Amino acid sequence: MSDQLPVRGQAADEALLATKERPPADEPRSSAFLRDLIGGSAAISVFAVLLALVVGGVLIAITNEDVQEAAGYFFSRPADTFRAIWDAVSGAYVALFQGSVYNFRRPGFADGIRPLTETLNFATPLIAAGLGVALAFRVGLFNIGGRGQMLIAAACAGWVGFSLELPYGIHLIVAVIAGILGGAIWGGVVGVLKARTGAHEVIVTIMLNFVALYLVSYFLRTPVLQNPSSNNPQSPPISDTAVFPDLLGAGYNLHAGFIFVIAATIFVWYLLERSSTGFQFRAVGANPNAARVAGINVKRVYVYAMLFSGGLVGLAGTAQVLGTITTGFGSGIDAGIGFDAITVALLGRSRPWGVFFAGILFGAFKAGGFSMQAAEGIPIDIVLVVQSLIVLFIAAPPLVRSIFRLPTPGATRTPRASKKAATS
Repeated sequence: MSDQLPVRGQAADEALLATKERPPADEPRSSAFLRDLIGGSAAISVFAVLLALVVGGVLIAITNEDVQEAAGYFFSRPADTFRAIWDAVSGAYVALFQGSVYNFRRPGFADGIRPLTETLNFATPLIAAGLGVALAFRVGLFNIGGRGQMLIAAACAGWVGFSLELPYGIHLIVAVIAGILGGAIWGGVVGVLKARTGAHEVIVTIMLNFVALYLVSYFLRTPVLQNPSSNNPQSPPISDTAVFPDLLGAGYNLHAGFIFVIAATIFVWYLLERSSTGFQFRAVGANPNAARVAGINVKRVYVYAMLFSGGLVGLAGTAQVLGTITTGFGSGIDAGIGFDAITVALLGRSRPWGVFFAGILFGAFKAGGFSMQAAEGIPIDIVLVVQSLIVLFIAAPPLVRSIFRLPTPGATRTPRASKKAATS
């Protein structure tokens, strides 16, 4: 009896070893596709937005005066507290929707759709700047110099817009080209310093932000950019021949700059996904040492990438000065868009069309935030908190996956038979 025990133990060990070494059965393609879709980067972005909205709803409820008053007698009438919470959160998000997508309170479709045009108008510079930041991300560069690139681009496009007298159409094109070139040159300086000296692009872009700010501020106090009929540091109004035309008429703020942004999105998609230059960009972004061994000129790629990145951010500054602030601009023309573009690029996962829709989402936050503040008395800071939470959750995909129990893309699932054999 005792002699048989080692034999049985050895057989069990061999069986267990055989089950561990046996390769798992192939998972059905449909299941693998569904798992990758649910747990992929796009789904993480969507769930990050939803989670941020939920946390934002909690903050709205906490800061609401009616909720605070009802919470004082919660144990006597708890339903009042829950009703106040629902009214506060639902009212805030309904106001956000009506201020950014469609207002059901306005008569007629033409008036009701006006908030959507406001959203697209706010999204136009966000998308352009986000594309520039995302392109740099794909090359492994962190371009946080959007403010400086926008300021230089706005100064170049604005100067062409109010100082030159050209025919309609040609004047606009020349002004747009001047703005894009201004942003590209300012970004190209970063690429050259990175390639030639190895200077870190984060430090250089931060410093160039201040250089551009004080340079433009100086020119706004000199005849180069200052309005001669004003003592304020502000430029003259842009000529009508250099202003982006309205897309839907004078009753809407949406201008032709949005068409330029769509064209820029298609261009960046083609550049990154269909061109040899884009292949070099992606190769350097994945592993610059391996790209260098493969024969790619990494230094030249850095220069080209920052030229393209700065030009795209420059398009954002051009859209601001030629489409939004046509009465003259000051040193605050960037309106924080250069830094918001980093959030847009992160939410869009540095993919052109992802950045496009992320820019529209943040444009909706900007347009609807004012409606929330006016209609429901919600502080505009709540919208900024929601945007910050989106960045936080996007930066922590494992946290989002654990909260929503999302699968990890590419992970193979162990068959049940193997699990049972391994635990028996």
